[in-house]
Amino acid sequence: MNSTDTHKIVVLGAGYTGMIATTYLARDTRKMNVDITLVNPSPRFTERLRMHQVAAGQELAHFDIPTLLDGSGVNFRQAAATAIDTAARTVTLDDGATLHYDRLIYALGSATDTSLVPGATEHAWTLNDPRLAHRFSQRLTEIAADRGTVTVCGGGLTGIEAAAEIAEAHPDLTVTLVSATEPGAMMGDKARAHVNRVFDRLGVQRRVGVKVGKVLPDAVHLDTRDTLASDLTLWTTGVRVSPLAAQSGIATDEQGRIDTDPTLRSVSHPEIHAIGDAAVIRQAWGEVHGTCQTGVASAAHAVGVITRLLKGKKVKPFRIGYFHQPVSLGREDAVIQFTKADDTPTRWYLKGKAAVAYKESVSKTPPMAYKMSKVVKLPVKMTNGGRATRATQ
Repeated sequence: MNSTDTHKIVVLGAGYTGMIATTYLARDTRKMNVDITLVNPSPRFTERLRMHQVAAGQELAHFDIPTLLDGSGVNFRQAAATAIDTAARTVTLDDGATLHYDRLIYALGSATDTSLVPGATEHAWTLNDPRLAHRFSQRLTEIAADRGTVTVCGGGLTGIEAAAEIAEAHPDLTVTLVSATEPGAMMGDKARAHVNRVFDRLGVQRRVGVKVGKVLPDAVHLDTRDTLASDLTLWTTGVRVSPLAAQSGIATDEQGRIDTDPTLRSVSHPEIHAIGDAAVIRQAWGEVHGTCQTGVASAAHAVGVITRLLKGKKVKPFRIGYFHQPVSLGREDAVIQFTKADDTPTRWYLKGKAAVAYKESVSKTPPMAYKMSKVVKLPVKMTNGGRATRATQ
């Protein structure tokens, strides 16, 4: 890069992944002639790791993105990207503005997909938006007064956390978890057994090995032809991503995630760096999945790639190794399944109060990291292509 040229970098998305990329990039390019702009529709940072708490009626701390970025030199634009012109290297925003980029970090993340089952979009709630989660919590309070029913669809980590949180906060409700597989199927037997013990204690009913065929305003039809009464239905299964990349002619998979090379650059447009849930990221053991661990590690690696390219240095491929699956089970219990690098469970796990403290440290780390990363290197590092990256989230 010519020292007289300002290198413009635009980051799309200010979730966990986009915020890590932005704050790390600001820190690592402080002495370079770089202009960084972060684009996000909301000025508030959403703690996706805690949306089940909001849904259960808890108030979270308010994290203002401009405040988190204060002193970093980053330009924040409260807007949504509506188009990317890859030839001109511009991003069009919904406020009519156009941003030029030399490099683009695409971190638009993912959301729960309600389109696959009839009625889910119209009648089921999701945890995609904190405002919706808050309104869901208000409806919970209303139906709890009548000892109503709640159905949580999906037995993954989000579904488990939501079912436990709701049942603990509203013991008068009948909470049912519907899952095609055993809840926590990705965990080891002992960790999964602990989840079931907590569910029994909290009164969470389970319908396992069945799928939802249709969602109605006050019921859920199962593929077994059974019908569950459901005053509120929470949908936590299925993933969709923004169509922006595919609409802009960037190479994507069938889901719309950007196809990346080993350094996390777009295979069709190498000036675009895709990270987190928005990217197809492959490792020797398989394709990575969308978690905070993936997002943080991929963001850190993308920053390392960009700074090395700006310095004219060689870049190395991304490597990640998973090491835990932290799951809260209400405010009084949790389980942490420790894993191998490919996310398969080891025999080690943590439960009870120790797991609660562990999970809380994981959940509160990102906002703190955004502030600290402006002045100190944190232990999420770009891999040198050898040993697996060990993310801290």
